[in-house]
Amino acid sequence: MKAGPSQEEIRRHNLGTLLRHVHIGGSMSRAVLAERMGLNRSTILGLVSELGSAGLVREELPRETGRAGRPSLVVRPESDRVYVLAFDVGVDRLAVARIGLGGIFLDRREIPMPPEPAGADQVAEALAGCALDMHTTAPHGTHCVGVAAAVRGTVRRPDGLVRAVPYLGWKDEEFGKDLTRRLGLGLPVSVGNEASLGALAEHLRGAGTGCQDLLYLHGDIGIGGGVITGGELLHGDGGYGGEIGHMVVNPRDGRPCACGARGCLEAEAGERALLEAARRDPSATGREAVHAVVEAADRGDITARAALHDVGDWLGVGVANLVNVLNPRTVVFGGTLREVFLASAAQIRSRINRIALTASRENLRLRVGELGDDAVLIGAAELAFSEILVGPLETLARAGG
Repeated sequence: MKAGPSQEEIRRHNLGTLLRHVHIGGSMSRAVLAERMGLNRSTILGLVSELGSAGLVREELPRETGRAGRPSLVVRPESDRVYVLAFDVGVDRLAVARIGLGGIFLDRREIPMPPEPAGADQVAEALAGCALDMHTTAPHGTHCVGVAAAVRGTVRRPDGLVRAVPYLGWKDEEFGKDLTRRLGLGLPVSVGNEASLGALAEHLRGAGTGCQDLLYLHGDIGIGGGVITGGELLHGDGGYGGEIGHMVVNPRDGRPCACGARGCLEAEAGERALLEAARRDPSATGREAVHAVVEAADRGDITARAALHDVGDWLGVGVANLVNVLNPRTVVFGGTLREVFLASAAQIRSRINRIALTASRENLRLRVGELGDDAVLIGAAELAFSEILVGPLETLARAGG
């Protein structure tokens, strides 16, 4: 007969759960925490005291109450004292952020992508240099408790081996280990796919807050996807779940895709497809290029409008098929797809209404991402925070707290 969890295991679980509540939900009173966790107030008091003594939370008066009488104290995360380092390996730039507990940006910088060919070692060196400057200039008494990076490619779980980043020519790169060595902080660097981390960010802090079943599509040089099901990020067997950009939607007459197939969603509805259809330079990809097409369409450019119609058509086909398979409550369009969706929403909705099953789409919500260009960085930060939200005191001790 299997024994139940020990008192120490229960305590550790409760400490992590309480810290997660204030990390994600922001400041809240002990009474609210007791209600949400199903624990009595004396137990909550003990947990808050223990986390407070460790410097992970503090109690203070709320900033605004709107009520008469003495307000109750609220528990807040120690955002200025406990932080993670988050990296985003973009198409044409690198982003580094120091993000405090509670998801607060304490420092954020962008640096140019190293000159071509930008190898994994060059990118790791550039990121580490910027991050170490942030770390060493952080106020005295602060602690870095995690590090994570997002890449636009396939990443293996659980070791974070980057199997492929096509636009950079990376293949089977131990990028996380290289970053760990260069940083020298004694903290392993977790690595994740940018769209999966974007999905996590929008689920926890953006357009999908409170939604337990969410599909996130991220446009950049290609199309990536992340799936939240039952409130959890879908990884798949090897960690490659969510590669929706390589779902074939046009097998007969489709464009060739970088993956070797033809007619992938990425090839038919990605940036290059949009720019080619709009008769723009297909090599000039990026947010500015997509914005220029959308802006031209707004001004009445017939070619740009037709391009957005065609791309929206294929995007709608892809989303409709995914709605039938996954039955999400919310679909969020992020990255450059945010602008594409806003410009071709009618076409996308029309395709979904024609293809998706009525039962699967009757409660469907289509949304644009709320976190903008920071979605991927925020998702990387949440990955970096994952250990301290499971074992707060142990993780802080390893970080020197």
